[in-house]
Amino acid sequence: MGTVFSFDVRGGEPAAVRAAVDEAVAGLHRVDEVFSTYRADSQVSRLARGELTVAACAPEVAEVLELAVEAERESDGWFSTSYRGRLDPTGIVKGWAVERAARRIAAAGATGVSVNGGGDVQVLGAPGAGRPWRVGVADPLRPGVLAAVVSAAAAAELAVATSGTAERGAHIVDPRTGRSAVTDLVSVTVIAPRLTWADCWATAAFARGSREGLRWLESLDGVEALLVTSEDEVRCTGGLARWLG
Repeated sequence: MGTVFSFDVRGGEPAAVRAAVDEAVAGLHRVDEVFSTYRADSQVSRLARGELTVAACAPEVAEVLELAVEAERESDGWFSTSYRGRLDPTGIVKGWAVERAARRIAAAGATGVSVNGGGDVQVLGAPGAGRPWRVGVADPLRPGVLAAVVSAAAAAELAVATSGTAERGAHIVDPRTGRSAVTDLVSVTVIAPRLTWADCWATAAFARGSREGLRWLESLDGVEALLVTSEDEVRCTGGLARWLG
């Protein structure tokens, strides 16, 4: 998936948790093999070329594509798995894979799990009694500076995902034109229970622009967000403040 992953795991029986972490890492490598659009022999690349059917692919492919259909519907088409007319589920795969890895480790008995995939984070449980998970949100206009810190003290599960141009340039596509999205935004950070959706919603909101993106995010249950414009204006959903600390 072209990024770095890190794990912070607390509690549980050490051998079982260690085995689950190893399985989660192997699972992430497997996701890259199956879904990479940079590998000509990946199942997704072969599917896009018509060499495979969905039924002939690993079961995870059908699962991800079904989630992508749901994301496209919920976002009124602003999230899409089509890139220049070609199948490309990249926008949903990373969040889904990180969330799946975190849940695999939690199911093995860990009492607190944080998995970070390239700055997008899924946390489950708690790092310790009375202690919160804290997730920094990078300032897209000031390298090395945090725009906010999300504190997940009371949440059994929480995800933080950011889409923008600071790290990867203009890589987000406007599904209406098939070209790079031209908006007044430089980043959108979404907070939601599941990283699968937080990642999708951050991408879709960025493509919409600050006004429409914020209005749409406000309509989603259990979702809060922080948007930064190219003019250094910060816009937030109404309930964001309770997650900051």
